[in-house]
Amino acid sequence: MRTDVIRSEILRLIESRPYQPFEINIENGDRIVVEHPENIAMGPEDATDRFANRVHVIGHQVMICTTLDAISTVAEIDQGHPMGGDSPK
Repeated sequence: MRTDVIRSEILRLIESRPYQPFEINIENGDRIVVEHPENIAMGPEDATDRFANRVHVIGHQVMICTTLDAISTVAEIDQGHPMGGDSPK
Protein backbone atom coordinates (compact mmCIF):
# COMPACT_ATOMS: atom_id res chain seq x y z
CA MET A 1 0.00 0.00 0.00
CA ARG A 2 1.40 3.43 -0.97
CA THR A 3 0.58 5.03 2.39
CA ASP A 4 2.67 2.37 4.16
CA VAL A 5 5.65 3.28 1.96
CA ILE A 6 5.17 7.00 2.64
CA ARG A 7 4.88 6.37 6.41
CA SER A 8 8.02 4.18 6.39
CA GLU A 9 10.04 6.77 4.48
CA ILE A 10 8.97 9.59 6.81
CA LEU A 11 9.90 7.47 9.86
CA ARG A 12 13.27 6.60 8.32
CA LEU A 13 14.03 10.27 7.73
CA ILE A 14 12.86 11.33 11.19
CA GLU A 15 15.07 8.73 12.86
CA SER A 16 18.18 9.28 10.72
CA ARG A 17 21.30 10.43 12.57
CA PRO A 18 22.53 12.98 12.06
CA TYR A 19 19.13 14.37 11.25
CA GLN A 20 18.83 16.09 7.87
CA PRO A 21 15.83 18.25 6.92
CA PHE A 22 13.54 16.74 4.31
CA GLU A 23 10.57 17.89 2.29
CA ILE A 24 7.06 16.62 1.90
CA ASN A 25 5.24 17.34 -1.34
CA ILE A 26 1.46 17.35 -1.29
CA GLU A 27 -0.59 16.40 -4.36
CA ASN A 28 -2.09 19.92 -4.51
CA GLY A 29 1.40 21.35 -5.12
CA ASP A 30 2.15 22.46 -1.56
CA ARG A 31 5.66 21.72 -0.32
CA ILE A 32 6.81 21.85 3.27
CA VAL A 33 10.28 21.38 4.71
CA VAL A 34 10.58 19.43 7.96
CA GLU A 35 13.45 21.31 9.62
CA HIS A 36 13.44 19.27 12.85
CA PRO A 37 12.03 15.84 13.73
CA GLU A 38 9.89 17.49 16.41
CA ASN A 39 8.04 19.43 13.70
CA ILE A 40 6.10 16.44 12.38
CA ALA A 41 3.52 14.15 13.97
CA MET A 42 1.71 11.20 12.45
CA GLY A 43 -1.26 9.21 13.61
CA PRO A 44 -0.74 5.75 15.09
CA GLU A 45 0.20 2.86 12.81
CA ASP A 46 -2.96 1.03 13.89
CA ALA A 47 -5.10 1.12 10.74
CA THR A 48 -8.28 0.78 12.80
CA ASP A 49 -7.62 4.13 14.51
CA ARG A 50 -9.56 6.92 12.78
CA PHE A 51 -6.49 9.22 13.03
CA ALA A 52 -4.01 6.68 11.61
CA ASN A 53 -3.75 8.43 8.25
CA ARG A 54 -3.20 11.97 9.56
CA VAL A 55 0.02 13.97 9.30
CA HIS A 56 0.71 17.34 10.96
CA VAL A 57 3.75 19.38 9.96
CA ILE A 58 4.97 22.74 11.23
CA GLY A 59 7.24 24.65 8.86
CA HIS A 60 8.37 28.22 8.39
CA GLN A 61 5.26 30.24 9.32
CA VAL A 62 2.95 27.45 8.14
CA MET A 63 1.22 24.43 9.62
CA ILE A 64 -0.18 21.70 7.43
CA CYS A 65 -2.64 19.05 8.50
CA THR A 66 -3.03 16.44 5.77
CA THR A 67 -3.29 12.71 5.23
CA LEU A 68 -0.75 10.15 4.07
CA ASP A 69 -2.96 9.67 0.98
CA ALA A 70 -2.42 13.31 -0.05
CA ILE A 71 1.39 13.13 0.11
CA SER A 72 2.86 12.60 -3.34
CA THR A 73 6.56 12.41 -2.43
CA VAL A 74 8.96 12.61 0.49
CA ALA A 75 12.51 13.64 -0.37
CA GLU A 76 15.82 14.29 1.32
CA ILE A 77 17.15 17.80 0.79
CA ASP A 78 20.65 18.17 -0.63
CA GLN A 79 22.41 20.43 1.87
CA GLY A 80 25.30 21.15 -0.50
CA HIS A 81 27.43 18.25 0.73
CA PRO A 82 27.50 14.54 -0.07
CA MET A 83 24.62 12.52 1.42
CA GLY A 84 25.37 9.42 3.46
CA GLY A 85 27.78 10.97 5.94
CA ASP A 86 30.82 11.29 3.68
CA SER A 87 32.57 14.60 3.97
CA PRO A 88 34.89 16.16 1.40
CA LYS A 89 38.59 15.90 2.21
